[in-house]
Amino acid sequence: MPSHASQDRQSLHYIVRSGLAGGIAGCVAKTVVAPLDRVKILFQASNPDFQKYAGSWSGTFRAITQIYGENGFRGLLQGHSATLLRIFPYAAIKFMAYDQLEGLLMPTRESQTNLRRFTAGALSGMTSVFFTYPLELIRVRMAFSTRNSSHSPDAYHRPSFMSAMKHIYREGTHPLNPSASSSTPSTSTGQTSIFTRFPILKFYRGFIVTITGIIPYAGTSFLAWGFLRSRLLPPSPSGSKHPTPIADLCIGAVSGALAQTVSYPFEVVRRRMQVGGITRPDRWLRWDETVRAIWSTRGWRGFYVGLSIGYLKVVPMTAVSYAVWQWERRILGL
Repeated sequence: MPSHASQDRQSLHYIVRSGLAGGIAGCVAKTVVAPLDRVKILFQASNPDFQKYAGSWSGTFRAITQIYGENGFRGLLQGHSATLLRIFPYAAIKFMAYDQLEGLLMPTRESQTNLRRFTAGALSGMTSVFFTYPLELIRVRMAFSTRNSSHSPDAYHRPSFMSAMKHIYREGTHPLNPSASSSTPSTSTGQTSIFTRFPILKFYRGFIVTITGIIPYAGTSFLAWGFLRSRLLPPSPSGSKHPTPIADLCIGAVSGALAQTVSYPFEVVRRRMQVGGITRPDRWLRWDETVRAIWSTRGWRGFYVGLSIGYLKVVPMTAVSYAVWQWERRILGL
């Protein structure tokens, strides 16, 4: 019987259903917190129009009020189209990969250990990031754009997915800051030539720090999820699976809070590097110089700017994501 279950888990029919369940769960969760997601990006990337609001719960809601006043409800969802384009394959790959790795590393209840849960979660997160990172970068650029950051505020238009992609692709062709470029000619020339030869690299700004950060985030999230479920929701003697939506929401919320706390500094560095093409389009910002820039500006607190809104966003998002995932698994017979 175990071998049959293993073969079923690796069948194409199972993999497609598993990916569908994960993709839908990710889209629902991201839509619930879309306005908070945009504000968090503005805070993390130090958008000059919103720095005055960073660091407090009330500032989060004042920022939302300003965005709504300037651009209406659509402004709160700016970049959400790219989010959905990214999150469906991202969540589908992540949950599908975890399903497969769970069956490989933990085929029985006795083989479930915290190290294996962490490893399965980290590997699934890394796999999903690798395949969907360019979509994440485009989403961040769309969310980062504001009226005052535009070259012509009076003629400001919300960036579309295609316009953001084209802008990233063309970055570095004409340096926006000639004086800055001339101060470091060798570095700028060398890195511009890399972007000219391999334009796809422009869509991978901040990729290394993202991969580094996803290890503690996804690993901790799935570790906490698996550990808490094994302690609080032991399987019934008959082996039947009963719906536990409230427990799924609560366990998912705790998992998200722990994962966010552990990985947040990596996320701040990643956001800074992702918008680096706007401030320094001629250069590939290294993660170490980004870390030094954050430290010199705000000290250790700079690595936790926007953490309050991070909790406000990640806790319900992770709760909804896990709960919908479990609901979809029951519906699809996984």
